[in-house]
Parts: sequence; C-alpha cells; structure tokens
Amino acid sequence: MARTPVPEAQLTDTEIGKKPEGDGWFVVNVGDAVAMGISDDLYGVIFEGQFGGFPHFGMNVRVLGPGKPAAMYHAESGQEAFLVLQGEAVLIVEDEERPLRQWDFVHCPPNTAHVIVGAGDGPCIVLMVGARIAGRELVFPASETARKYGASVDEDTEDRATAYAGWPQLRPGRFPWPPEA
Repeated sequence: MARTPVPEAQLTDTEIGKKPEGDGWFVVNVGDAVAMGISDDLYGVIFEGQFGGFPHFGMNVRVLGPGKPAAMYHAESGQEAFLVLQGEAVLIVEDEERPLRQWDFVHCPPNTAHVIVGAGDGPCIVLMVGARIAGRELVFPASETARKYGASVDEDTEDRATAYAGWPQLRPGRFPWPPEA
C-alpha cells in the first residue's frame, strides 16, 4: 500500500503562544504553546491549534496550585488518563478521595465521575489525555466530596455553562513555564 507523507504543520507565533496551522505533524515546547487559564496557579497548556481539537484525543498539561481544582466534578462518554508530572494532588473519583504524587497514573473509563485538585506546598503539573471518538456527552453530578474543594455543582446538570457559572472566565495567554515552586 502506498503511503502519502504527512506534511509538517506550521507554527504561528501569536501573543498567546504558538499554535499549529493545519493538520500536519508539529513540535512545540510546552513553554511556547498556547495556554488558557484563570491565574498563574490555575492554567492549562493546549497543543491543539486555536482551541480546536485533535480528532481522536485531547491533550493538555494542567498547572494546579494547592487547593485549585482542574475542573468541576464530571463524568464523560470518553475515557481519560492523567499522569502527575510534578507535585501533589487529590483525586476525587466516584466520591472517593485518593492522594496523588509525582508519577502517579490515573485511568478513568468512560462515565467515571472525577476531578483532580492541586495539593501540597507548590504547583502540581498533570498531563491530561482524553478520548474524543467516544462522543462528548458530559454530566456534572453533585458531590459532597468534591464540594469541599469548590469543585461540585449544587444539583446534577449536563449544562457546562450552569456547571461553571461561579468560576472566573478562562483567558488565553502566556503563563509561567516552568511554574514557580
């Protein structure tokens, strides 16, 4: 079978970081990639163009300060995986708390309710990967355990806007890399 070579996607340097143009392969340093966040202790580095998506999976590097949740407690139709690259965190999964430390790996099959919250004395860096081919169904179940960390809705909802109504608006930009300890 003949193979057509895949072209390299060009990286465009914008005021919020470098973003790939097109569907080709590319190399970008985490510190140069586009990021979205709320503050210097709660942001994510995004590798997928101007917030577009890879068709099969999503990937980002999240920086969480102590006590900062990565998201609202949620369950989705695709599987997700997390690898703690630095620091400490708390995993809330199916209403149970689990401590996480550097090099801990977490796998969440589809429809597993979960959230990760930064812990310890400094920033926690987590590599996050999620399947996209399974669909994008999402539910935010109310959770007393996640509520302790400011990461739960009051009532179950499938509406993202309702779930994040109390959160500050994410902003694109450049954030500290590597994060300051």
